[in-house]
Amino acid sequence: MPSVSRLCISVLALAVLVAGCASSEPERSGASASWTAESVIVPVRIADGAVTPADARFEARVGQPIEIVVDSDTDDELHVHAEPDHTFAVTPGTGERFRFTVEVPGRVEIELHHAGHTVATLLVRE
Repeated sequence: MPSVSRLCISVLALAVLVAGCASSEPERSGASASWTAESVIVPVRIADGAVTPADARFEARVGQPIEIVVDSDTDDELHVHAEPDHTFAVTPGTGERFRFTVEVPGRVEIELHHAGHTVATLLVRE
């Protein structure tokens, strides 16, 4: 029959192991982590010279996927003012998707260069 102290150590070790596995937060370790989250979707429409939205506000977390979905009747260029910057060529069509992440918290503006229009500002938090 095992001693009481061995039994207590075994129970304590099991409790620590179970507590470590029961974390409710996904584990993240930098930009290369396998942490996943739902994408933030930014819909953009360019039609007959009009652009929508006009400086819409979105919130995201560092490393969270951002998807810009564009319906356009003309060519343009999307520029994401993040660190690092992202540039995407927009071509006429529907449902064109551009995906990126932001690794530095702060305000990130998304603008159309040829239209001279800010479509969205992301507030990125850690």
